[in-house]
Amino acid sequence: MESELNNLIKLWVLTTFSLSYSYHISAKISKGFPRLVSIFPVIFLLSILPFNIHGFHLGAAHVFVLSWMANFKLLLFAFDRGPLSPPPENFILFILAACSPFKIKENSVKVLKGETPFQGNEPRVPSLILEAFLLAVAAIPAQICLPGVELEPQFNAPVRATSLQDFWGRRWNLRVSEALRLTIYSPIKTISSRVIGSRWASLPAVFATFVTSGFMHELIYYHIIRKKPTWEITWFFVLQGVLVDIEIFLKKKLVATEKFRLHEAISGPLVLANIALTAGWLSYTQLLRNGVDEKVIKEFNAIVEFFKRST
Repeated sequence: MESELNNLIKLWVLTTFSLSYSYHISAKISKGFPRLVSIFPVIFLLSILPFNIHGFHLGAAHVFVLSWMANFKLLLFAFDRGPLSPPPENFILFILAACSPFKIKENSVKVLKGETPFQGNEPRVPSLILEAFLLAVAAIPAQICLPGVELEPQFNAPVRATSLQDFWGRRWNLRVSEALRLTIYSPIKTISSRVIGSRWASLPAVFATFVTSGFMHELIYYHIIRKKPTWEITWFFVLQGVLVDIEIFLKKKLVATEKFRLHEAISGPLVLANIALTAGWLSYTQLLRNGVDEKVIKEFNAIVEFFKRST
């Protein structure tokens, strides 16, 4: 446990220095390829640093927030886009914006000046436990460093989804969806519209977005399991990408022409059933097969024992 804490301290010291370099130096370099070159060492460092944390509770969360979210935001930052552009005046807010999958509400920045923050709705609790845990851990730095800062909801009532497109695009994991849309979906859709026209340009863009999400989830699973990838979680997202593309195609061919429309009372349960069955088949069985549940319990007991000895 002591070595794990030392690795965690080293990780955040290096991460802070790396982001400080991005904030104070890279931000002054011309946007585009020159800034991307200057940021690339930071992206590489954030990709490998979390793998020095071997525990589940902190390790997987750091792969998520640093190797995935922070790197995607830095890629956007290189082209003067995304939540890091323009850089906030406060460096702490820059770190939180880069390392947290949550979006800080603009009016909550008033907390830094001693004003009372606006109290809004709390984020809703999702049903997919693993991602929910990672997101909960990722929110801790923002609440510790700036306890009055209000975070925008990460989920928008996913159980009310009426289609797969609605679930993945507008209800589930909103900040990740936003990052994927800016880094993958929008650029590919722009290119596709020039090749196949605007009507069907979203199809390859959607599929590429889900494939990218699958690879990033595979990275998280590799950290958790520490075994050769089976690509099950990647195939889960590939399957979802195919299904969403089919849904978009049918909507354009049938729903838009009023030839056929499935009632929400039927489409909603079908969406949730699809997510539950395919996730159970290609996601959770892999974790259980590799004893992740036992690892989590064992690690939690070790943490309890560590604090008992410390007190």
